[in-house]
Order: sequence, then structure tokens, then C-alpha cells
Amino acid sequence: MLNQMTIRNFKAWHNAEIELGKITGFFGTNSAGKSSLLQFLLLLKQTKNATDRGLVLDFGGPDDLVNLGGFTDVVHKHDSNSRMSWNFTWKMPEKMGIDLRSGYSERLSIKNDSLETWCEVGLNHNKLRNYKMGYKFDGRKYWVEPKEGSNTDFNLNSDHPNFHFIRSQGRVWPIRSPIKTHLFPDEIRYLYQNTGFMSEFEKAYEELIDSIYYLGPLRAHPKRQYQWAGSSPQDVGQRGERTIDAILAARRDGEKRNFGYRTRNIPFEEMIARHLKKLGLIQEFYVKEIADGSNLYRVIVKKSKTSPPVSLTDVGFGVSQLLPALVLLYYVPKGATILMEQPEIHLHPAVQSGLADVMLDVIKSRNVQVIVESHSEHLLRRLQLRVAKNEVSSGDVKLFFVSENRGKAIASDLSLNQWGEIENWPDKFFGDEMGELAAIVKASLNRKREESK
Repeated sequence: MLNQMTIRNFKAWHNAEIELGKITGFFGTNSAGKSSLLQFLLLLKQTKNATDRGLVLDFGGPDDLVNLGGFTDVVHKHDSNSRMSWNFTWKMPEKMGIDLRSGYSERLSIKNDSLETWCEVGLNHNKLRNYKMGYKFDGRKYWVEPKEGSNTDFNLNSDHPNFHFIRSQGRVWPIRSPIKTHLFPDEIRYLYQNTGFMSEFEKAYEELIDSIYYLGPLRAHPKRQYQWAGSSPQDVGQRGERTIDAILAARRDGEKRNFGYRTRNIPFEEMIARHLKKLGLIQEFYVKEIADGSNLYRVIVKKSKTSPPVSLTDVGFGVSQLLPALVLLYYVPKGATILMEQPEIHLHPAVQSGLADVMLDVIKSRNVQVIVESHSEHLLRRLQLRVAKNEVSSGDVKLFFVSENRGKAIASDLSLNQWGEIENWPDKFFGDEMGELAAIVKASLNRKREESK
């Protein structure tokens, strides 16, 4: 689970320092840079999954998680002479143990559940290059960086006072650059005798990136029928296009969920149906095979107790837009990090508020982290209410107002106190509400005055 991230020189962000909570909300004006923070995490996920190990960053294409062009398109102010850098701190599900061997008989065992990584990339002769990469574990750093005056050779370093890297005899070949943004150069495995533990850092990073799931702002339109061949998708897809596949896979595998401590487990599909009913969208929800063995399914809903069952395509658009968000929150593994862009689109204000409650439920019952980019005042207000009622700690909810000043994005930490109050409410956060009310009253009085003459 991500605790902190710092991003420098990415798109509108000259310097973003973000402390993340179990729920983190980014609010603010359009084109201020909110989505860029999520895009950066997706860029790292896309890079980690790239089959080409020669890529420093995989900027993607039309069908990828993100399609960002190239380095000059994403570096701050398109300054190709600048370097882009970042570091992340996260907490692992369990403590990781490593053994440091500094001599033939000297061994040091270390355990910790927190890990930090950092990286710095930039152009060198029009080619993207990884300049620095490393990890910090138990307060000590292990990293690679270029030798002074060299464009190709790197040094392997550690600041641990009781540890030093032991060079293999007769192997004096140079170290090349890191691989992608998280892998140490392959050569260190045979050039040094005691670098085996460093693969544990790389593995932990990949597990973190694999635990990040994403739902974009534009959802797929509902279909009158869905074909399922027995697949088990990792998520619901960027547009929610694999939502029904996920429901059917969970049904087949007997997946069950609950509402938290001392509540009984119920089938996955029933959990989704209960939330849809609780949010006031429908009375019943189920997925039904059209004919035995056809592998074709229909999503059936009943709007009320007395209404007939109909296809998902025959009810309001809000149900099909909310469904991928609900399924994703309960489908991903425990401990996952979910990125959502504008989950409130096409939803009634009351449902937007209810969605905030669902997010709060999964951070408690499933230890899931939610990072959301939103324009919804109703979602924000519900989070404030739950803090005010002491149903969630203010420390678990991190809220940011993202604005732009002279081409630079700024993330203002909204100080949420224990009573759910935002102590530094930005000017015109959700527009000039009081100004609008005053203008309505003034216009009404003027019109009444004119009509009374």
C-alpha cells in the first residue's frame, strides 16, 4: 500500500509531494493536473509489464493503459534538458527479511515491512536514460548511479556502515545502466558475491505495481448480451468492459465477501446486488445464461418490487456506469490499490454520496486503498461526514485540492480535522456557491420589484 510519492518534472508537476491515505481524493479545476498523478502510476505499471527490457519508460500506444507520446511530451514544460524523477514509499503486506553478507562469515539479518524506491531519467544524445535507481530498506540505501565523467559505466553503492559489496575476483567488467526503472543491472549478479538480496527489492516493487488496478472515467455502454468463455480477468478493464466476466468468474470460483468484522460471508454477486439496492438504483440484479451451454449471458434487473425484470440496457445509464466501480472494489485482491477517475459520472448526487460509503467499507473490510480523482462535492461531503461521526479516522482520509499557477500544478493538502471539517477550504473550491445564492436572491427581488410597478 502506497504511503508517499514524490514526482518531479512530469507534465504540469514541477514538484508533487503527496502523502497518501487509505482513501486519497484529488479535487480541483479541469486541466489542473489531477489525472496526471494517476497517469504516472499507470506509466510505471505499463513499463513494468513491457516485454522490451530495453525500454526505460513505456509511454504506450492507443490500446495501452496510457498513451503519452514520448519523453519531451511528458517532461515538465517540454524541457528536454530536464530530468524526471520520483520516489515512492510503501508498506508491504508482511515483513521482508534479507541477509547481508559483508564477509565470509559476517552476516546481518534485517526485517522490515517498509520499502522506498527512487529513479531519475533524462535524455542523453536523444536517447532516454536511467541515471539513478535504488532502494531504501530499514533506513539504508542501495543504489546505482553513473561513474563521474562516464555516460555508460555505473557504480554500485550502499550507505550501510556494516556492509560493503564484495567484488568477484578477476571480474573487472563495468556495470551498465539499470533496467527499466526498477531493476538493477544484470551484471551485478556475477560481478559481486553478495548482491543476491537485491532481487528481493525488485520483487517487492513488482508486487506493488501488480497490485495497482485502474478504472477510467469513460465506461463501456451496457450490452443486451455478454459472451463469457470462462476467463478470469485480473480486473474489470479500463472502461469496465470485463465487469460481467469478473462477476461470472467470481460466481464460478465460489467467491464470497462480507461487510467487515463479525458479518457473514455472502456470494460475490449478492454483495453487488445488495449495494445496488442500498444505493436506491434497483430492487434486484442477477446475471443469467440465455440457454444452457450457450456461454451467452444477460444482465437482468428489476427497478422495483412490482416492475418486470428487464435487461440492463433498458434501465437508466447510471446502473451500468456504477457497476464496474462496485465490482472492481470487491473483486481485486485484499491489499490492492485502486485508481479511479471520476467514478461519479452519470450518477445521482445521492448515489455519489453512497459510493463514498462503499469505498469506506472496502478500506475496512478488505484493506483496499482507493485513490480517486473527482469533481464530486457529494462524494467529498460524505467522507467529511463519516470522519465527523468518527466512523473513519481523519488520518485515513487524505484530500487534495489541485490548482494551476503559471503552468505549474499545485496540490494543496486539505487539512481534515477530527470533526470532519476542512480547515483550509480553498476559495471557490466547488464554484462560488454563496455568490450564486446571493445572485438568485438579488435577481428575484429585482424581478418582483419590476413586476409590482
